[in-house]
Order: sequence, then structure tokens, then C-alpha cells
Amino acid sequence: MLTANGGPGGRRIGRGEAQPGWWHLLMAGVLASHGLLLHETIFPADRMVFGFAFALSAMLWLGVGIYWIENFFFSLAGLGLIVIPVALVASLMPLAFPGSQILGYAAQPLFKLHFIIANVAYGLFTLAAFHAFLMLLAERRLHGFRHAPARPGNGDAKAPAEQWLGRWLDLLPPLLTLEKLLFRLIGAGFVLLTLTIVSGLLFSEELFGRAFRLDHKTVFALISWAMFGGILAGRHFRGWRGRVALRWVIASFGILLLAYVGSRFVIEVILHRL
Repeated sequence: MLTANGGPGGRRIGRGEAQPGWWHLLMAGVLASHGLLLHETIFPADRMVFGFAFALSAMLWLGVGIYWIENFFFSLAGLGLIVIPVALVASLMPLAFPGSQILGYAAQPLFKLHFIIANVAYGLFTLAAFHAFLMLLAERRLHGFRHAPARPGNGDAKAPAEQWLGRWLDLLPPLLTLEKLLFRLIGAGFVLLTLTIVSGLLFSEELFGRAFRLDHKTVFALISWAMFGGILAGRHFRGWRGRVALRWVIASFGILLLAYVGSRFVIEVILHRL
């Protein structure tokens, strides 16, 4: 029987099958250690050391933190199999790419608040992008199973890669549950991204010590904000869902990455400027 999680005979996974207590304690310890390391390396003394590798590490740390909270309500082991390894790699990237910019105004409480809000927004959108990616795989598998022609003589034999993918996707909750979680993440991230952009526009002098200017980072942030807003509006007024909405989520996240991570990567790694 097909279930909403996209697989034949799939299991509906809810709160009753959430992760065990030891897993939550382990994740709490890992997140606390990573968070302390980020704070000590990004905010030494009265300045700020930052760059694209630090940005990726912080975004994935927050994404894993939100994923950990989600697991108190739903078993998302399938999502963890991709989020946690990517976050582990991102946490080590500052060792390979230590090039960073040093900001003297980072000690200001208003800037720290702006920075925290921005990164929580990025963390929410990071996890939303992982949600969308897995939902695309689940939908593809669901439609492929429905429309696949019968193969006489082959029985239920499947390629090992297809069997592995099926078992992985079966660890996810139903698609409708994932969809609800996805748009909650996007809604919360959109609110925080709005606060980030508005505070940057209105308080640029206080935050950055200079008047507001429309640079590439601001342009990409505004484009991604408009795209995420369009996704939420389309969902509310037109009932957008399925592959089109999921692809727009991933595209919007890609634009958001260009707002800071992409630009800093070009400056630090390609142009070798700090």
C-alpha cells in the first residue's frame, strides 16, 4: 500500500517513534560545544572574525539545532542522514579557510542582535532547503512507483541504489507532514529575514558605521526575500505545493547563499582578498 511518505508499505512516523533520550542528550552536547566554539572564534575580544566558511558553519549549526528541536515531535532520521554529515563538514571548513574579515563594530549589542537574527533566519532556510530536497526525492519516488510499467519475470527485484534510497525515504514522516513543517520553517525564516533587512536599511549607521548602500549582498538578500515571500503568497492564495513549490524553495535558498556566503567565497578564495 502506498502511504504519504512516498513508498510502498511505508510507515507513518510520528511523535511516538521520536528519537531516544540518549540521542537528544548527545545532540545537545554536540550543539553546545559547536556553538561555544563558534562564539569564541567569531567574537574574540571587541572585534569580529568572519568569512564564508564561518558563515556556512554557523548556518549549518543553527540548521542542526532546529532539526534537533523538530525531533522532539517527529522522527526525522532520514533528514538527519544528510543534515548532520553536511554540518560536520561545514564545522571543519574554517580550519581550511581561515581567511576572514575583522570588524571593529562587532562588539556593539545592536550589531550582535542583527547578526543573531540574520543567522537564525539563514539556519531556518537551510533546513527548509534540506526538507525541500528530500521531499523532491520522495515525490519522484512516489510518482515513479505509480507510473512504472510492470516488468514480467522480474518480480520485485530492484537495484541496490533504489532499495537504499527507498529505505532512506521510508525514515521520513508522511509528505503532508513534511510539507507542513517546510512552510512553517519558511514562514518563520521570512519573518526573521524581514527583520534583518529592515534593521540593515534603517540602522546602517549604528550597525556598520556607514550609510546604507545598495551592494551585491543587499541585492541578493532582497531578491531571495521577494522569492520566499512569493512562495508564501502563492501557498496562501493559490495553494502552491508539489514539485514547483519545492524547486522554488531550493532556488530561493541558492540566491540567499549568494547574498553573503557566495560573495565572501569569491573575495576570500578566488580573489584572495580579506
